[in-house]
Amino acid sequence: MPKIATILVPIDIAQLEAADAAVALARDVAETHGARLVLLNVVERVPGFVASQLPKSFHEKALAEGKARLGEMAVRHGLGDGAEIVVRDGHPSTEILEYAQQIGADLIAIASHDPDLSDYFLGSVAARVVRHAHCSVLVVRPSDD
Repeated sequence: MPKIATILVPIDIAQLEAADAAVALARDVAETHGARLVLLNVVERVPGFVASQLPKSFHEKALAEGKARLGEMAVRHGLGDGAEIVVRDGHPSTEILEYAQQIGADLIAIASHDPDLSDYFLGSVAARVVRHAHCSVLVVRPSDD
């Protein structure tokens, strides 16, 4: 069995219910292996023509909200200081893959939702991460409870 020292959990704060399942599973794996757990939120850049219509503080507020939501999630899952919280900006799949490489992640635990029409045309973030990750990827679907 490969050594798992670092687990990256990308979280879309617009899909927190799906992310809860990924965090819970990643927490259990981290506890079993004594691994470092990193929660990541990527704030997508707004195109310039849209950004010009928004307040200048919009992006900074989105970054702060991402950090706050990840902190709340860490508390809800009993992680305390046991998880690192990182917020980056850019294209989600690109940032996830680059950050996983940067920190030497051994596993990416990513939530996935049921596909909708846009996923068929554009592809999902989880699908791109699975295809291009340098490490193992655990795709977690929320339960149907």
